[in-house]
Amino acid sequence: MRILIVEDSDALAEALGRSLKQQGYACDIAGDGLSALQFVRSYRYDAIILDLMLPKLDGFGVLRELSREADAAPVLVLSAREQVEDRVEALDAGADDYLVKPFELAELLARLRALVRRPAQRSSPVLRHGGLEVDPRSRTARSGGNDLNLTPKEYRLLELLLRRQGATLSREQIFEQLYDSGSDASDKVVEVIVSTLRAKLARHGLDRLIVTRRGFGYMLLSETGNPQPS
Repeated sequence: MRILIVEDSDALAEALGRSLKQQGYACDIAGDGLSALQFVRSYRYDAIILDLMLPKLDGFGVLRELSREADAAPVLVLSAREQVEDRVEALDAGADDYLVKPFELAELLARLRALVRRPAQRSSPVLRHGGLEVDPRSRTARSGGNDLNLTPKEYRLLELLLRRQGATLSREQIFEQLYDSGSDASDKVVEVIVSTLRAKLARHGLDRLIVTRRGFGYMLLSETGNPQPS
């Protein structure tokens, strides 16, 4: 999953980025409000961590702009402004959650997981496809009760394909969800991740789950075995 960190403190932004990457997230960092909007209009994010006291355009301005965007990602405000009035203003402006600095990393990660689960996973947190089960809360994948032992990138690819099962995703689309904009990797790395994921799925009898559509990309067949509209 891809997260945008909007924070003008380089030290905090980099520390957050490192922690989130260790949890398997891809992260982009914007140091001001205008840059944040450029990122949002260029990439699709699963969640945004937003400071309020930003140069060029403050967090409230960012929230107002995001409210005009279709399918905007959920926003976790992370701010030193601790007054009730600030929290109310941010939530009314479109924030989905609010955490005051200083904060505990474990709490931030828990709140972020909760945001990412909503609303798609509210009724059914575990993603299922036949005997395959993917749990976004624990970031684990199992088949027939056996752990697939996926790497973070393999897990994220499988979750992405499950959420879009039946739709064809290009190599470039997958790369954007697995890697941040500062990555030195080429989108050809997607082929490697697909290959290693397929090998692990094959050990559990799921070798035909991921289909290659040459010239188009990859897809995970719907449970009916038929492609669905992208």
